[in-house]
This record gives sequence, C-alpha cells and structure tokens, in this order.
Amino acid sequence: QAQLVESGGGLVQGGGSLRLSCAASGRTFSSYTMGWFRQAPGKEREFVAAISWRGSRTYYADSVKGRFTISRDNAKNTLYLQLNSLKHADTAVYYCAAKLSGALYSDSSPEDGYDYWGQGTQVTVSS
Repeated sequence: QAQLVESGGGLVQGGGSLRLSCAASGRTFSSYTMGWFRQAPGKEREFVAAISWRGSRTYYADSVKGRFTISRDNAKNTLYLQLNSLKHADTAVYYCAAKLSGALYSDSSPEDGYDYWGQGTQVTVSS
C-alpha cells in the first residue's frame, strides 16, 4: 500500500531552520508531482510548495518564497522541504502529498488531484 511519511518537524526559534523529509513507500513516486501543505491551528490547510516529477519546476506560496526550498531525490523516493528564516507564522502541521497528473499549481483548487497524503509533522516556531 502506498504511503507517505513525513519527518523532521520540531521546535525551533524564530530565524532558525528545519529540514522536513517525506519518505514514500509502496510505490514509486518518481512520476508524481509532489507538494507540501500546512495547517495552522484554527485555520484551513494551505498550499506551501510543489515540485514537478523531474524536479525541474517548482512553485511556492508567496508567504514562503525565498525562505523555503522544495526538492526531491527520486532515487530515494524522498521529498524534502528546507525551511529557513522561520517565523512564528510558519507554525503548523506540515503535510506532503502526491498527484499523478494535473498542473503544478492551481490557484482555484490547490489540493485538487492529490491522491496520497502523509500524516503530517508538527513545526513550532517560538517567537
């Protein structure tokens, strides 16, 4: 059974960095678009970043552009999210997701097409 498992979350001071990983198992996700989403307490889940199956194209939410970097290693079936210059507003549960087809990013329906989701990893940034 296909599964995505996030890791790397934790508590960090404002301005600090974290690296999240998303390990895929049960199938090869090298042909899938992969994305990161997050959900803060009391808020809806929101898009963070996406990467094409080859890793040649990326897309970021404005709120994280220039601070976060999405990458993937298809040989390891693993997705990454480097989080730098963290702010208290970045505190959330971070989820990775995968979809086989569709646009890299859809402004109207950012979660459309994502068939596989991880269970999430908590990132807490102290102010």
